Amino acid sequence: MQESRFPYPPNPNGWFRVAYADQLGPGDVLPLTYFGSELVLYRAEDGTPAVLDAYCPHLGAHLGHGGRVEGDGLRCPFHAWKWGADGGCRDIPYAKKIPPRARIRSWPVRERNGLVLVWHHAEGKEPEWEIPELPEIGSDEWMPLEVRRWTVKSRWLDMNENAVDQAHFHFVHGTPSIPEAEVEVDGPVLCVRNVLRMSTPRGDIDARLVTTDYGPAFQTVHIAGGVDTLMVNTSTPIDDETTDVSFAYTVRKAADGSHERVGAARIRDLEHQFEQDRPIWENKTYHARPMLCDGDGDFGAYRRWMRQFFSVDY
Repeated sequence: MQESRFPYPPNPNGWFRVAYADQLGPGDVLPLTYFGSELVLYRAEDGTPAVLDAYCPHLGAHLGHGGRVEGDGLRCPFHAWKWGADGGCRDIPYAKKIPPRARIRSWPVRERNGLVLVWHHAEGKEPEWEIPELPEIGSDEWMPLEVRRWTVKSRWLDMNENAVDQAHFHFVHGTPSIPEAEVEVDGPVLCVRNVLRMSTPRGDIDARLVTTDYGPAFQTVHIAGGVDTLMVNTSTPIDDETTDVSFAYTVRKAADGSHERVGAARIRDLEHQFEQDRPIWENKTYHARPMLCDGDGDFGAYRRWMRQFFSVDY
């Protein structure tokens, strides 16, 4: 068996995207594979999303394949046991009595910023913080989100060190200079501020980047310069080695309509930067004690911050 490239567990504690809200309407059911487990997401008839472990504890049917929404619950396709959003068995149509231990794991769910998120915690603890509402999402002043997704053979907390890796902006992405970075930590929130030169069709400009991580898997990047841009970056572990990564982009509208052209160019550039990073992420290893120099970013602050999202030391 191949040894993992990473010393830390694959599944941190925190909020994770499992779907975009527009992927399912009332009554829809979506099978999922995340955290090395099979899950099922459904939207109740009143529009409320719910996530359960996928396999019915009765005789093992997968609720995501043929399960039927009924009210706020989900009927098993095998013997029609009905499971509620809280994981309790609500009905067995042919039984006089519901077994007292008839329960299935229910995951805490939030629908926010056009995302459906679940709370994962290795010890089963309840949510310890919340993901904020972003005023740009759904605003008439901003374009609708454009979503891009990748499956990456790496772990997000390693990939995400790019936020403090100031030198890579120049040597990987070709920025005219190496930016200075300022890092602030407040509990589960990490904020990195950069000012850097960016190349555009109109020439080089000074851009300000504010990257904010709310836990291990929900990140916003605000870019001011050229056209105001917001990236909403989310990542969810599929298994020990692969991660479902999604970047969603929006730009502020301009009165002259130039945001459509300039914003499209900005998004293409950001996608290109991701593809520049990807082969490095997928083939690198994680050094617990990297050999750093004075020109590197504040990796120490980042790694101290990320340790809080694991229930075991490493």
